[in-house]
Formats: sequence, structure tokens, C-alpha cells
Amino acid sequence: MLTVELHTHSALSHDGRDPVELLLEQAQAVGLDALAVTDHDEIEASLDAARLAPEYDLVGIPGVEITSEAGHVLGLGIEELVPAGLSFQETIERIHEQGGVAVVPHPFQESRHGVLANISKDELAAADAIEVYNSRLLTGRSNRQAHQYARRRGLPMTAGSDAHISEMVGQAVTHVDTDERSLDAVLDAIRDGRTTVEGKRTPWHISFRQAAGGAKRRVKNRVAQLMR
Repeated sequence: MLTVELHTHSALSHDGRDPVELLLEQAQAVGLDALAVTDHDEIEASLDAARLAPEYDLVGIPGVEITSEAGHVLGLGIEELVPAGLSFQETIERIHEQGGVAVVPHPFQESRHGVLANISKDELAAADAIEVYNSRLLTGRSNRQAHQYARRRGLPMTAGSDAHISEMVGQAVTHVDTDERSLDAVLDAIRDGRTTVEGKRTPWHISFRQAAGGAKRRVKNRVAQLMR
């Protein structure tokens, strides 16, 4: 059984803070076996993290959090960026074309680009797995809804900290039933539903700090763009 963190953000995300080295250090310190850096519509930091991961005794999982037309989709195990703004179905198809796994994060939370604001529950079943525990939800309701949906549909389940600062890496993890420490083994186990989830909520003051820091960076980036 491997313990895997599937949803984190580096400084390359508009609302992230830390370089991938700090994320990897934290993952190693809390005893994880594998880490995915999933920046918003950016992949270069994730590729760097996957390359560096063996130095931290970790399996590196390249990936990205893609902003589809319907909302966010995690593409895990891909090495080429899937463009933002595609339909939900085409986004999943592009992930699959690269041999990746499509996971829908926080699907029931409209305020954080959950896809169920724009697609039906039947369409959601096209994903390979559903994130049923996200540490950054302020209440447990959306997590419970996601868990119930995945259970009723027989869909594989994952968890993720959705960490935007390194200290929160490992708050929520996916336990993957495989003895092989490799990217392919992790992805295959997720597809097959050989997973269990465990997590705890990000403390509210840290969630607030992450959100405030992200807002500051967005304003700063916007001002820089206008001044060009």
C-alpha cells in the first residue's frame, strides 16, 4: 500500500506560494510515497517536481489542474499541457490520449469551479475518479456529496490536500493498493478503484491565509500585465 498526495500547488499557480523543492521536502517529511504537483493550467513546475522526486525517495506524478469549460479537472500522469477552456468531455479525452487519469476535484463546490455547476451527474461519470475528500473545504458537506456520488456510481475515489503552501502537503492522502513504487502502478490502481482515502481539514486560518495570498498575487499579476 502506497500513500499518495494527488492535489498540490506550487508557486507557478496564480494562488500558490512555494517552489516544488519545499513541496517535495514536506512530502518526504510526512512519509508520503508519491506526490503530484497540479498547478492551475501550468505544467512546467510539475514536470520539474516529477524529475526531482526520486531525490526525495518519492514517486513523481506529473499533472495539472485544468480549467475546462465546465470547471476543474485534474490530469494525472500527463506531460503535455491540456489547454484551458475545452469542454469537459474533450478535456478528459485529451488526458486519456496521453495515457493519463482524469480526476474531478471538489465537484460539488461551485465557488471553486466544481464541474457540477455546468454538467449533469451523468456526464461526471466519464471521469476516471472523483476526489471525495478535499482538505480546503470549510464544511464537510461537499465532501460527503462527492463520496456518496462516487459510491453510488462505483467510481474510484481519491483525496487531496489542495495545498497551496508547503506546510499543508499531506493533509489528505490517497492510499493506493499496490506493492510497486512506480507512476504506472499508481495510475493503474486509481483507474481500478484500488484506493482508500484519509484526510483532515485545513485549519480555517490557514485556508484564509492561502486565499488572501492568492488574491494578492492575482492583483499583482494583473497590474503587471496592464503595465506592459
